Amino acid sequence: MTHTVLHINSSARTEGSLSRIKSSEIVADQNADTVLTRDLAQGLPFLDATWVTSTFMAPDERDAAQVKALEFSNELVAEVQAADTIVIGTAMYNFSIPAVLKAWIDQIARAGVTFTYTETGPKGLLEGKKAIITIATGGVQLGTEYDFASAYLRQVLGFVGITDVTILDIEGNEVAAKAA
Repeated sequence: MTHTVLHINSSARTEGSLSRIKSSEIVADQNADTVLTRDLAQGLPFLDATWVTSTFMAPDERDAAQVKALEFSNELVAEVQAADTIVIGTAMYNFSIPAVLKAWIDQIARAGVTFTYTETGPKGLLEGKKAIITIATGGVQLGTEYDFASAYLRQVLGFVGITDVTILDIEGNEVAAKAA
C-alpha cells in the first residue's frame, strides 16, 4: 500500500521559518512513497465572481472562462484527494492563519467536490485522511482565547471530511481539541 503526503507551507518566511523546519521534519517521519509539495508563500488567487459562479454550475454548462477560473482550484483539490496525510506548516499572524492559507482553503472547499449538503447538514467528502499541522505562534499559546488559528483549522478540515487532525505547537507539543 502506498502512502502519499501533501506538504503545505504557508509562512511568508522562507529562510529560518520554524513552521517550515518542523513541518519538513514531520514529512520526513511519514515514510511516504510520494510527497506533493505546495508552497503557498508563492501566492494564490483569491476567489472572484467567475470562480464562485462556476462552482454552482454543472461542468458541462461552464464556458471557457469558467473552466479556466476553476483550473487551479481543480489542481489543488486533486492534490488533497491524492494525499493520505496532509502536513501543514503555518505561522500565526494576528492570532489567526496567513491569508494565503485561507485562500488555499477557499480554493479546496468546494460544494459537490470536497463536501456536499445533505438533509442533515454538510458532509465532508475527504474522509479517511489525516492532517498534521504545526503552528509557529510567535509567543501566543495555542488553545488560549488569543488562538483563532487551531480551532479554525480543525473546524474547516472537519467540514471537508478530514477529522483526524493533530495540531502541534512549534515545539511539537500537541494541542488538545477544545470541548464544544
